[in-house]
Amino acid sequence: MPSSDPKTPEEAKPSFDDPASKEAIESLNSTKTLEETDQTNTPMTGNQEEEEEGECGFCLFMKGGGCKDAFVAWEDCIKQVEEKNEDIVEKCFEITSALKLCMEAHGDYYEPILRAEKAAEQEAVKQLEKEKEEEAAAAAQKSESNEEEK
Repeated sequence: MPSSDPKTPEEAKPSFDDPASKEAIESLNSTKTLEETDQTNTPMTGNQEEEEEGECGFCLFMKGGGCKDAFVAWEDCIKQVEEKNEDIVEKCFEITSALKLCMEAHGDYYEPILRAEKAAEQEAVKQLEKEKEEEAAAAAQKSESNEEEK
């Protein structure tokens, strides 16, 4: 199975600075392992022997494509950050970006994950817009109340 070099030129990296992208990354980072979800382990077949026992279906899928090395690096980053109780988005940003770029380069395989991520990002944007509208309406109402008191 070919692996892709997760390093890409700086100018090819997408921007993940906006809140919706950070939320999508957090969502991706919060994927639970099989052990965390209390699911039972399935017997391993010969070609799965190198995989960790009890690995989640998502992890097996991610490692089954051309971005196995980038995914393993991402997994390692997440584990290290969680052990130190640090900010996942901040500490694993570069590795997450490299994984996303690799997945986009292998879109034929990772398309279901990319599609789900895009839908989650769109939903996060809608939610942020809704919250902004509610805040603006509340501020306008408060301003109106202050004007009436004068």
